Amino acid sequence: MIRLVPTTPLTPSYDPWEPLFKAKPPQYKLTSIEFTVTNQCNLRCEHCAVGDTLSFQDGLALPMDLLLKRLDEARDLLTISITGGEPMFSERTVKEAIAPLLRYASERGLRTQINSNMTMPFSRYEEVLPYIDVMHISMNWRNAEEFYNIVYAKAQQTVSLKQAETLFGNMLENTRKLVEAGVFVSAETMINIRTHKHLKEIHDLIRELGCKRHEVHPMYASDFARDMKLLSLDELRTAVHHMLDVRDEELWMLFGTLPFYACNPLPEDQAIIKRLREAKNVTLRNDPDGRNRLNVNMFTGEVIVTDFGDVAPIGNVKDHRLDDLHATWQQSDLCNKLNCYCPSAGCAGPNVLVANTYYSDTNFKLRSALI
Repeated sequence: MIRLVPTTPLTPSYDPWEPLFKAKPPQYKLTSIEFTVTNQCNLRCEHCAVGDTLSFQDGLALPMDLLLKRLDEARDLLTISITGGEPMFSERTVKEAIAPLLRYASERGLRTQINSNMTMPFSRYEEVLPYIDVMHISMNWRNAEEFYNIVYAKAQQTVSLKQAETLFGNMLENTRKLVEAGVFVSAETMINIRTHKHLKEIHDLIRELGCKRHEVHPMYASDFARDMKLLSLDELRTAVHHMLDVRDEELWMLFGTLPFYACNPLPEDQAIIKRLREAKNVTLRNDPDGRNRLNVNMFTGEVIVTDFGDVAPIGNVKDHRLDDLHATWQQSDLCNKLNCYCPSAGCAGPNVLVANTYYSDTNFKLRSALI
């Protein structure tokens, strides 16, 4: 099958989803749009960022012509991401929403990403395979039993372990097929109370599947995860150091939304930042939400800056251009409160959820890098 994605490979030094990529803060450009294409999902993962919005049926989507018009108006766009729910849940969604958006991206030379749990029939992935740059998957489990316990933690209906084993097998097989087809598969692990002592085994599975990148993000108290026990900063530091100890250095490892900054005065924070900077094939991605990325709901047209936290929609694509909505957010009080940037550290500061969780009394604009 002919692949129609840009040929420039994604690497630790070439990551167009990074908000500082070709940007000059504190003024960011809108380079990334994420579309919520469904609120349906076959799983109910306990850590889901949008769990409370999941439904058994989607409404009518906005006309594709309107959405493509808004994309045309976003002059600095570099990437388009597809999320849900489970984007591949419905064959109709794949054909009528995802495929047109990805074809548009291909024609414009944009990079593309789909966030999927990879349990759907492979024919749905084949439908859009020519246009997928990055397949972003979750990997918070070592085996089918852990998968079962996590992905059905919030399910209302009874699901058997045997059914979960089948889905787990589908996920592994689909991942291998996409890797073989040349898709850049990036597997994300959340550091939380379930995973922080099993990171090596999860990492080994990701490597065995042939994934090109292992993403590691702390879990924060949002949506379905709001009642899960949060790890302390000490526990997170220990987990990150352990991850660096046991990882395969040939596999790109991307850390995101870490609550450790170069301006933190604690010696242990400075030590972990220094180690992350010096580690081979390791990158620290600044949070794109609200900086260079907005999320568009295909059904309501509402535009939000993040799934995490209680930030109200900033407008609607029915009435406004995406660049104008991005400018509205950049000028808002909440954005200005958090919109710090340290060029010496290449750091864009915390997002809303990290700031509220660990740094509610800290004004990052009054700090500067110590390393």
